[in-house]
Formats: sequence, structure tokens, C-alpha cells
Amino acid sequence: MGTQVNRLTALKIKNAKPGMHADGGLLYLLVKSDERRSWIFRYRDRVTGKLRDMGLGPAWDVTLAEARERAANLRRMLRDGQDPLQVKHAQKAEARAMHEKRMPFGRCAELYIETHRNGWKNPKHAAQWSATLTTYCGPIWKLPVDAIDTALVMKCLDSIWTTKTETASRLRGRMESVLAWATVRGLRSGDNPATWRNHLDQLLPARNKVQAVEHRPALPYAEAAAFMAELRQRNSLAARVLELQILTATRPGEAAGAQWSEFDLDGAVWTIPPERMKAGKEHRIPLAPAVVKLMEALPHVNANVFPGVKGRAITTDAAMKLLKELRPGLTAHGFRSTFRDWAAETTSHPREVIEAAMAHRLKDAAEAAYQRGDLLQRRAVLMKDWAGYCATVRKAGNVTAIQPKVIAC
Repeated sequence: MGTQVNRLTALKIKNAKPGMHADGGLLYLLVKSDERRSWIFRYRDRVTGKLRDMGLGPAWDVTLAEARERAANLRRMLRDGQDPLQVKHAQKAEARAMHEKRMPFGRCAELYIETHRNGWKNPKHAAQWSATLTTYCGPIWKLPVDAIDTALVMKCLDSIWTTKTETASRLRGRMESVLAWATVRGLRSGDNPATWRNHLDQLLPARNKVQAVEHRPALPYAEAAAFMAELRQRNSLAARVLELQILTATRPGEAAGAQWSEFDLDGAVWTIPPERMKAGKEHRIPLAPAVVKLMEALPHVNANVFPGVKGRAITTDAAMKLLKELRPGLTAHGFRSTFRDWAAETTSHPREVIEAAMAHRLKDAAEAAYQRGDLLQRRAVLMKDWAGYCATVRKAGNVTAIQPKVIAC
């Protein structure tokens, strides 16, 4: 290749025949058989020694002067030890990476839900997450996740924080989780704009300041025995589910989803596995003689203690429907409050034993650290006392009914 440059002219370009026409300085005009013309920068790879062609654009769009300017820039890169094609490919890769990093918040939310779906105990969680985020994150759904800031988070929360506080609180937590996921994936950086402590708590009133406590209507414990006597007159699975739930102080879903494999009737213990517990921790329940008798009387149809349809367990709706018929206005979950009130106000059982019976975690960290066991033997006495209380109908004049209390469930 000679050192002569600027060989081409506008006329030569117009009349050029198919082939490669040198302008000098590694710049060529490529004319194809269909007479399409384009600019080529041809250089030799410093490592392999092979010729490499780099396109500079079509001649109808890139003028001769522009092509020469681009070629000059590429020659400077070669003098600096850079390979023009490698630099070009690296720039494209960086551009693709930047595009991928600017993933929309909505796509991040979908990927987060899909990633965690199998880890959630309740299959409904995925649907609940999706419904909450799609309903209230409209202002940020299509925006790049790395562009989400505090102002945009507040735009989603402001309108519902005081009117739908429970929903807004869950929304904030879910937004925080999605943004944290995006940060770990390298899709955004910096502080999480949906964090509550020392951040959004400075902009929004505390949840308990704007949301009234929703009381779960509960049966006064003085009426527990009369209700149990009435319940035992009902010959249905729903009645037996409710009876088991009341006598064991469990949650509605824990009783309805009971499996035969969880029961050791000889040892009088019901062991609920972590995946069926709210706290995700195994819970052993000592069974009073009345509960063992109840379980022994139930038929074995399949793995479910209370079989429903299509091989699944009975739903919690069955017990709720029966309860609405027997005591309109009450909730099945409220029986935990009934048990808690009875234990605290009429017995001398220690608080930690009562809390353990309800599968509550002790709030006092020091107290929880010393209590390593589950107090099963002491709880056995408590549950036997509770079953006995529920089996003894008292005259109205001997007791004073109290208003139901609310506990954390």
C-alpha cells in the first residue's frame, strides 16, 4: 500500500467500477456489483497480521470528507495501540449492558415475584404481590429501576397512606424488596428509596398513628363451654375443624390443613411443620385427652385430616360459614383471643407458657434467649386445663362476661 492519500474525487467515486478503490490512509471505497457504494477502513491486525475491514457507512450518506475524517481518527487509534474493531465491539457491548441495566421497575417486580414464588408458604402470596404492585405502582411501572427515587416512591404511597394504611404499608415493604433485589443484581445503586427507618418515616406518619386497630371479634371466654356444647351437636367436618382449632389455640389455616402424618396420638402431640406456620418454625402442640378422643373418632380418608375436594384439605371458609351461622359477627381467628383472655385472667400459668402455646415469639430478646425449649410439658397442663374449661358449662350467674380483647396473631 502506498503513502499517497486523497486519491479519490467526486467524479471518480461516481464513475467507479465494482471493486475496492483506495483513497489512501487505509480508506477504501467499496463498489458492489449492484453499484452500491460504501466506505471501508482496512487495516492489518497487529497480533494476527490478518487484514480487517471496518465499515464506515454508505457513500450516499457519508461524504468523502467525513469518510476521510473518520479514517484519520481510526489511524490515531492504531498509533495509540488500540484495535478499532475491538473498541467498536466493546462500545456496543457496553451499550447493551447499559440498556439491560435500565430495566423497568415493573419487569424487576415480575422477576422478583417469579424468583421467590417457590419460597413462599402460601401460593396466594405471588398473586397478592402482583396485584398490589400493579395496582399502585403505575407512576413507576415503566420507568428504569435505576431512576426510582424517594419522590417517585412517595408518588405511589401518598394518595393511599391515610386511606388504605394497611395496603400502603404492604406496598412500601414490597417496593423496598423489589428495589433491594435490583440493587443486588447490579441494576441500580445507592440507598433504597423505599426504606422506612430514618427515611420515609420522616415523610409519612407512623402507621399506628393513622390506622385504627381492627379488632377481631372474639367470643368471651365465659361463653366458651356453652359454645363448645352447641358445636359438638353439629355432625360435620367444619364443626370438627373448629373444635380442633379452639382446643389447640391454633390458627384457622393450621387446623384446616392438618395432616395425619403430623399427629402422634399415642404420644398426644401434634407437630406442625415450619412451612405451615406463620413464623416458619416447627410448632409442637400437646394434645389434651379430649383432643385425642376427637382425633380418634375422625375417619381416615386420605392424608388430610379434614379432606376437601380434589384431594385437597378443607378450606377455612367451611368453619367460617358454620361460625356465622352459630355466632354471627365472630371470626374463627378470634378464638385465639378467647383462649389468651382465659389463660391470662383466670389461671396462674406463666406468660411465657401461654405465649408458647400460641406459637408467639417473645418480644423480649433476653427472655427469648434464655428460653431455648418449647415448654411442652408445662403447656400440656395448660391445654388440659383449657379443654376442661371448655367442657364445663357454667351457670350465667357464676361468671361475668367480658368484652373480647385483641392480641397479635
